Amino acid sequence: MMDKTELPECHEGPEAFERFDATMSALLSVPKSLILRRQRAWRKKVDANPNRRGPKRKTEVAPDPPKFED
Repeated sequence: MMDKTELPECHEGPEAFERFDATMSALLSVPKSLILRRQRAWRKKVDANPNRRGPKRKTEVAPDPPKFED
């Protein structure tokens, strides 16, 4: 005979809306600049891994300054 598996916690009704609203308020209160800073740090960490699978990101190379000849 098969054992019953535990179902994930599920909330319905007003309690579900309150939980969702609280979560969205917390998520949307994070400034975009902080999110972008975290993404840049994460990408830098991931790109440093030489064994990274999949296509590699292109590295941004600063253009050489123009050379003026007399």
